[in-house]
Amino acid sequence: MSVLTSTPAAEGLREARCVDEAVVEGPRHLRRLAESAEARPYTRFEVRPLGPLIGAEIHGVDLRAPISEELRQELHRALLEFKVIFFRDQPITSQRQQEIARMWGDLETNPFIEQGEDAHIARFAKGGMPPSYENVWHTDVTWREKPALGAILRLVEVPPYGGDTMWADMAAAYDNLPTEVKERIDGAVAEHDVIPGFARFLSEEKLREWQDRFPPVRHPVVRTHPETGRRTLFVNVSFTTRILGMDRGESDDLLRYLFQQAHVPEYQVRFHWERDSIAFWDNRATQHYAVNDYYPHRRVAERVAIVGDRPF
Repeated sequence: MSVLTSTPAAEGLREARCVDEAVVEGPRHLRRLAESAEARPYTRFEVRPLGPLIGAEIHGVDLRAPISEELRQELHRALLEFKVIFFRDQPITSQRQQEIARMWGDLETNPFIEQGEDAHIARFAKGGMPPSYENVWHTDVTWREKPALGAILRLVEVPPYGGDTMWADMAAAYDNLPTEVKERIDGAVAEHDVIPGFARFLSEEKLREWQDRFPPVRHPVVRTHPETGRRTLFVNVSFTTRILGMDRGESDDLLRYLFQQAHVPEYQVRFHWERDSIAFWDNRATQHYAVNDYYPHRRVAERVAIVGDRPF
């Protein structure tokens, strides 16, 4: 960072820059794997990274064909390493999408999102410009006591332009926080609530029903990934409402700062959808954002989510 002359104006600018880490210049510490992990080659498919940190295309796998346990294990290793993996030219059905997801665990249902042909399929059918809850950085269903392990998304209908999806690596976001911020949030607990993310889409009657059915839950502000051991920033603007033990103003200021970390381009990958493309992401390690820039065209996607564990 450039050095500022010590004047009142310069001090004010320095304070403003410290509030928003996203504007700080200079290199960031970007590591794809945990410090104790070693990169290993993949033998059952080709991996084409989309950047130095997050996201890779997998080539040489036909998802219509049976997936052996050996192949599943290697795909899982790629998922842990790259946090989101992509497949091109995969004309699978909704049923096959669910079969693949079940190789990683039980499937979730989501009562707030339109269902496809099965209760386990969340269908996002967007045309025109209706209100949207997708084009904001978020981690899926953190309002659950056990948020999703991950999700598999395929586009049923692709617009002629736009409609990309972005993912951010929240382990990198944590790694690059200032030491004093890490000291404030390590061990801290935050409340997550489904209502702020969906309230504008619900009637008052339905809102009261969901408030009783899905009370707020508590998760660590920094979770430990259960498989990689990475420390991961685990708050998001859609569902995280407050940090416990802080007054409202302090909590709001700190959360606002933490939410901004997903916006740092160095932590992100952007995927351009084509017909029969598939994305599989680790929901424990990422946030994502569906870009709503394809008006007046239509974009239809189906997502299958996998039940996760309780964050710690």
